[in-house]
Amino acid sequence: MRTPAPPITAEDQRMENQRVGLEDWGFWGPYLSERQWGTVREDYSPHGNAWEYFPHDHARSRAYRWGEDGIAGFSDRKQYLCLGLALWNTKDPILKERLFGLTNGEGSHGEDVKELYYYLDATPSHSYLKYLYKYPQASFPYEELLNRNRGRNKYDPEYELLDTGVFNEGRYFDVMVEYAKSGTQEVVMTTSVTNRGPEPAELVVLPQAWFRNNWSWKKNTPKAQLHLEGHGNVVARHHKLGEYVISSDAAEEIFFTENETNARIHFGNPNAVGYYKDAFHRLIVQGDREAVNPAAVGTKVGFLHRMILAPGETKSLTIRLSQKNVETSVPSMQILTQRRKEADEFYSRLQQGITCPDSRNVQRQALAGMIWSKQFFYYDVDRWLEGDETQPPPPAQRKRGRNREWGHLFNSDIISMPDKWEYPWFAAWDLAFHCLPLALIDPEFAKHQLDLLTREWYMHPNGQLPAYEWAFSDVNPPVHAWATWRVFQMDRARRRDAGDCDYPGDLPFLERVFHKLLLNFTWWVNRKDAEGRNIFQGGFLGLDNIGVFDRSAPLPTGGYIHQSDGTSWMAMYSLNLLRISLELARHNRVYEDIATKFFEHFLHIAEAMTNMAGEGIGLWDEEDKFYYDVLNMPDHNGGYHRIPMKLRSLVGLIPLFAVETLEPECIADLPGFQERLKWVLENKPNLAHLVSHWHVEGRGKRRLLSLLRGHRMKRLFKRMLDESEFLSDYGIRGISKHHEQNPYVFEHEGNRYEVRYTPGESTSGVFGGNSNWRGPIWFPINYLLIESMQKFHHYYGDDFKIECPTGSGNYTTILGAAEELSRRLCRIFLKDKDGRRAVYNHHDLLQNDPEFRDHILFYEYFHGDTGRGVGASHQTGWTGLIAKLLQPRRPATPCVETDCSEHDHVHS
Repeated sequence: MRTPAPPITAEDQRMENQRVGLEDWGFWGPYLSERQWGTVREDYSPHGNAWEYFPHDHARSRAYRWGEDGIAGFSDRKQYLCLGLALWNTKDPILKERLFGLTNGEGSHGEDVKELYYYLDATPSHSYLKYLYKYPQASFPYEELLNRNRGRNKYDPEYELLDTGVFNEGRYFDVMVEYAKSGTQEVVMTTSVTNRGPEPAELVVLPQAWFRNNWSWKKNTPKAQLHLEGHGNVVARHHKLGEYVISSDAAEEIFFTENETNARIHFGNPNAVGYYKDAFHRLIVQGDREAVNPAAVGTKVGFLHRMILAPGETKSLTIRLSQKNVETSVPSMQILTQRRKEADEFYSRLQQGITCPDSRNVQRQALAGMIWSKQFFYYDVDRWLEGDETQPPPPAQRKRGRNREWGHLFNSDIISMPDKWEYPWFAAWDLAFHCLPLALIDPEFAKHQLDLLTREWYMHPNGQLPAYEWAFSDVNPPVHAWATWRVFQMDRARRRDAGDCDYPGDLPFLERVFHKLLLNFTWWVNRKDAEGRNIFQGGFLGLDNIGVFDRSAPLPTGGYIHQSDGTSWMAMYSLNLLRISLELARHNRVYEDIATKFFEHFLHIAEAMTNMAGEGIGLWDEEDKFYYDVLNMPDHNGGYHRIPMKLRSLVGLIPLFAVETLEPECIADLPGFQERLKWVLENKPNLAHLVSHWHVEGRGKRRLLSLLRGHRMKRLFKRMLDESEFLSDYGIRGISKHHEQNPYVFEHEGNRYEVRYTPGESTSGVFGGNSNWRGPIWFPINYLLIESMQKFHHYYGDDFKIECPTGSGNYTTILGAAEELSRRLCRIFLKDKDGRRAVYNHHDLLQNDPEFRDHILFYEYFHGDTGRGVGASHQTGWTGLIAKLLQPRRPATPCVETDCSEHDHVHS
């Protein structure tokens, strides 16, 4: 008997109202970036060095063209009106209005935010949000961080804010910012400050509101305005947004200025007169009262609060924003208390199968990070290339430089970003992974994201998906189809669990994205198969620094590389599109023909990986029992000399991703597809024998499509699950630990190229920065490995055993090995028996201090031996997949179709 669905919560009801168009809860949200400076959008230099053209030191006095940034920021969907926080501890040289960090050239391992802050809570409707910033009471060590890191090399550890000692003895403020909505057009912003230090401390708190400057770039654009109206009330008027009131009863003073570039500093006009973006800095830090407008009007407003807090004392202040003429009598604290309660109810319902309080805490913060990382992204590439009519023309080099071939691209949307500071721009393959944890709480937003990147103003006319703003033409792994199918499944399962047992899934979404992916698949076939042999290239494919060469650049040897990962991604892509087309064919038989097309394309890729064009050469190395890239070097006869590059890395495991199981009911329901399969398998034995025994039924009479037959699959699992090679205590490493003492070496014309296992920060400058796949653990690849193992188990069942770990004598099912891998990944964040988290293995304060240890940072990747966090410290993005791993397995129910990726879902 089916268990009834739990009662719907207030937050679920809000999301349903949003879905059906009754209420627009997404109008306001955490859409403000934490860094707009140093981005490609703001770079108008001739040389294309965004970090140098618009540095942090310019951000307080220079107006942005394409967006805004701020601490704990909040804005409307188009970022016309922004809310944020400014702070001053009476010692800093600048007013802290945005987060500080080092650029790619300043950090010893690339760009890196040098602040401590956390996304503690959030609901998908943004009815409640919670953010914690830790602000030192000593002068912020800007120069120390810069100089100490400049003096270090890639082999030294990064010098962090914690290393400066500014948090010793608790001499810092905890600044907690909470947002609560009373309705779709009214927001309460509460800031609570606690002195954690042993002595009284003074702090200036300045909540701010300002309009994004969209009037300086085009003639005759109406200018927005803020003006004082009555005691503590500021009216905000914008020609597209309408009128709002921002109120504060407790502010000592309210200051106004303009969100305009300081002409005295940046335009070489020392006698210019006006009110500028840096006015509050000049007023509060430098005491210049002439910096602000005495007429109490402008486009930027600050609400001044001065505090002296005793040790342990907490003080709070509230700002309220509401649409003008919309009256409400509910007190701000009542709204905040109610929304906190409703957030607890929402997560209690989501997490009812998670019994461990620590697991619930980690998952909730991971999902909070996913929500806080939604950002407004505005970038009209054509306008950026051409320049604005009221501004000096861009340098001529721009039209021959970055993104020049993407003039059609026009972004003005809320997009899930990898990170609000380090990567405040969308990345196509990152976004695909983001959509799975997002689908746990907001499947409509997840579907919208996947649809958005395939729209005609995003996707290139030739079918390529935009990679990221630093180089839209770079090639990311083709995981969009996989994410589309998985989000479709999750959304369908969620609706059915809620009682809609006949819900077929969002077929219009699936069909719409599928049609665009057909174009993208064709782009891959036409552009990334150099010889037309179903062996693919693609460049670095997201795996920075993993190979001998920069695979996105011309090879120093000449020639090209047959990529094991590029070819395997395309095999996976074929199976993803096959699975989607089969689902669509159940409702429209036209798609049966397309399904057979992708079935045959998969077979041709499988053949090519084993026997390239009948030459007897493949990507599988029978001696080593592993997949390698193959270097094609020009020879003296006009041909190519092929050299397997025997580097044991993730590129040799990615063939595991190309696996799909087909249910007998699915095949039986589609006679046209079934007939074509039979013909191909009977008439093309050279193709049929390359895939796992198609005629041998597995568990539940399922059929298996995979690049790997039992023997090769076992051999890859044996190496992958070997703790002296890929298997760490915390997941699968990027490169085998074998290469720690035995580096891979390639020599050519007197040049030596070496790849060594490096478990933490990058020691290679191939891609610059802290990008490093040469040993660390990355969540996206690990997650795909887990799902692939689930599918293999779905076919082979419990009787098929593998050794895990290799050499341990412990034999388990493939699903058991997948669960073990999931447990190891979760072990990065969850407390061990001694109460320690591996992610914080690098610092005792984060590990042990009660004001730090239960606040989680979701790093970009993790040390291959210790599990500590490495790289960007707030990349909840794809590391947010931890939320999906922690979600308990869904029980099978009569109205849910058998589906391995939902029913065999791994959890900790």
